[in-house]
Amino acid sequence: MRVTFAAMHLPRLCAAVLTLAASLPAAAQNLADHTYTTTDIEAGARVYIADCALCHGANGDGVDGVDLRRGRFRTVRSDDDVRRVVTQGVAGSRMPSFDLSAAELNGIVAYIRAGFDPSGVAVRVGDPARGQAIFEGQGRCVGCHRVNGVGGRRLAPDLGEIGIARTAAALQRTILDPNAALLPINRPIRAVTRGGETVRGRRLNEDTYTVQLIDSEGQLRSLAKADLREYEVTTTATMRPTSLSADQVADVIGYLLTLRGIS
Repeated sequence: MRVTFAAMHLPRLCAAVLTLAASLPAAAQNLADHTYTTTDIEAGARVYIADCALCHGANGDGVDGVDLRRGRFRTVRSDDDVRRVVTQGVAGSRMPSFDLSAAELNGIVAYIRAGFDPSGVAVRVGDPARGQAIFEGQGRCVGCHRVNGVGGRRLAPDLGEIGIARTAAALQRTILDPNAALLPINRPIRAVTRGGETVRGRRLNEDTYTVQLIDSEGQLRSLAKADLREYEVTTTATMRPTSLSADQVADVIGYLLTLRGIS
């Protein structure tokens, strides 16, 4: 997209966008491979009303420190953790064990992950430890992303607090279809100054008169649009769709949801 200065009346862009860097080339996988089915969610709603709502409440926030609808738990991190708590209970608490079938357990997990919305989308959340190993290894995400001061930052945003800013569904969309999830901020840009310097980088913010970016050398820069003779914004994400399996994607999502800043 080429932007002419005569037509530039852009509103200030303040939102951040995740652009995960899993560099293994492959076509975007089917979203259905990474989610629970509508049947699972509906079955879970029935089990929840029958066995869980008495203590946890209709909205999932009846127990202190737990908000099931929003995915806030005391110790649970993955879907397998949810299944374990349901089947084994929690010693020293009011949480008993339940003898449920595998289909019923899947339903409970699906209903929780769908945010208590029977018509919603329930994204699978895997093991954070496995997800971190994939993120740092096979996925090669640290080549572009920074987490707690480690990794790149030129091509993609810092993910140190992504677990606060993004839901599991938003993370999944970005991993599987980066172009569809790409928002205006963090798009690659190319600018040419009136002096002839070509500047390439990742957009951080923009208003009517200036654009802030991190350039290809990793330097933070602010360019006045009046000093530019060319300015282009790329609408294609630098991240390519992942070739990770459905289970690996679930694990990476599980890891990303734990990134809530250094405590």
